[in-house]
Amino acid sequence: MIRINELQLPLDHPADDLRNAIVKRLKIKDTDLLNFTVFKRSYDARKKNSEITFVYIIDLQANNEEKILSRFADDKNIRQAPDTNYYPVAQAPENLTERPLVIGFGPCGLFAALTLAQMGFKPIVLERGKDVRRRTKDTWALWRNKVLTPESNVQFGEGGAGLFSDGKLYSQIKDPKFYGRKVMHEFVRAGAPEEIMYVSKPHIGTFRLTGVVAAMREEIKTLGGEVRFENKVTDFIIENGRIQGVALADGQELRSRYVVLALGHSARDTFRKLYERDVFIEAKPFAVGFRIEHPQSIIDHARLGKYAGHPELGAADYKLVYHAKNGRAVYSFCMCPGGTVVAATSEPERVVTNGMSQYSRNERNANAGIVVGITPEEDFPGGPLAGVELQEKLESHAYVLGGKDYCAPGQLVGDFIRGKPSTEFGEVEPSYKPGVLLGDLAPSLPDYVIEAIREALPEFGKQIRGFDRNDAILTGIETRTSSPVRITRDHESLQSLNTRGLYPAGEGAGYAGGILSAGVDGIKVAEAVAKAMVADLNNHITNE
Repeated sequence: MIRINELQLPLDHPADDLRNAIVKRLKIKDTDLLNFTVFKRSYDARKKNSEITFVYIIDLQANNEEKILSRFADDKNIRQAPDTNYYPVAQAPENLTERPLVIGFGPCGLFAALTLAQMGFKPIVLERGKDVRRRTKDTWALWRNKVLTPESNVQFGEGGAGLFSDGKLYSQIKDPKFYGRKVMHEFVRAGAPEEIMYVSKPHIGTFRLTGVVAAMREEIKTLGGEVRFENKVTDFIIENGRIQGVALADGQELRSRYVVLALGHSARDTFRKLYERDVFIEAKPFAVGFRIEHPQSIIDHARLGKYAGHPELGAADYKLVYHAKNGRAVYSFCMCPGGTVVAATSEPERVVTNGMSQYSRNERNANAGIVVGITPEEDFPGGPLAGVELQEKLESHAYVLGGKDYCAPGQLVGDFIRGKPSTEFGEVEPSYKPGVLLGDLAPSLPDYVIEAIREALPEFGKQIRGFDRNDAILTGIETRTSSPVRITRDHESLQSLNTRGLYPAGEGAGYAGGILSAGVDGIKVAEAVAKAMVADLNNHITNE
């Protein structure tokens, strides 16, 4: 198979032009091109109002491939295509009696369980929240009626925190084994649109993602796995430095020497229990800030120029970074084109925001986190759980600033920059439900964060015209950008540094950030578990 990189075509090119371009690029006859697939399609919109073209990566089969590759030996954009297929690393032995446990059913737990099930290991998934249908009802109850269900919300339940998001499926992780392709392939098999396999910034959207996740759950069950909802792990059974099982909230114990710890970044009670049980855990950096909202049309025109609104391009996104004078990095986070700002707390009397988009991305506003990086060394010294405690303190104060009813505190961008409390909205209407209470956001976050964001917003306005418009909305607060802890693991075995058989994984353990990277980490950890189970069984047989 041959791969062509950097094959460019006009934005509105007819479908047949792609085949013609391949034939022309390789200087072969049309009959010699047997078939082709689009591996990736992207576009470059950095130069506003310049001509935007699609840039393709094509994988193809042709007659006389060795001869073609030989002719283009000096052309870096024509090479043999890599093998992107996924190959299981192990298969469960027939005499295997022990079953691995997977704690958490977000993207990481989902792919860990699916991969283990596909290899025949019949995992048992323990999810503290509810299935996706009932979880959605509980989440809407907070948004519409200000009723929080602590174990079933944006953070907890089938699909994890990634379910109520933009459903972004891109990441900057290094992926030499193409695990990301397996993530995409499994999503497509479960009902996601096929275009996620090749567009440069794929997304699924919340409502479509719910059906996809449910379908994948059913495959796990069909392969002999179990998915147990409302099964909260409250303790860990550890003997002589080895995990032996877990205890559940209902008093039940499940025994297993192979436990995948696929927690989300909000499982604070579980972090505390792990620390209590002396599992190695350490504080890690994260970021805090606000959600900012603009009319999507402003972003489209700033980013796409004359191509704003083009159906092939969709709603435009952005990525911004600024280094403030006080030494802090301010950056956009989890940008949601044509989306909404959502209530994302999982704990009573706390307020935290997140962003979400549907597949269509056709809501009025664009939103993103505007956040400032903070570190345990400089900002929250005091031990492994100091970041958790800081998040809790800030979210509790935001609840008070929002009126103590899960409304969020907010402020117009112009007023925030000037240090003046806001009293009424302009043309930009906030999308956050249950609602936004205008006022002064300065007391909601540390002074150095406020100072850095105030400095950054006008600078962002120089990059995207209208970004610092007076009536753009800031909604507070964004604190759960990533896990405040790392449950550190060995680089080779992927087990906890001091608890054998415990496999920290995904975002909650500090090893992922987003759906794709969490899914990839779930696959890696599943492979590590499978190889360890097979090796331990073989050693046991040999010793006997």
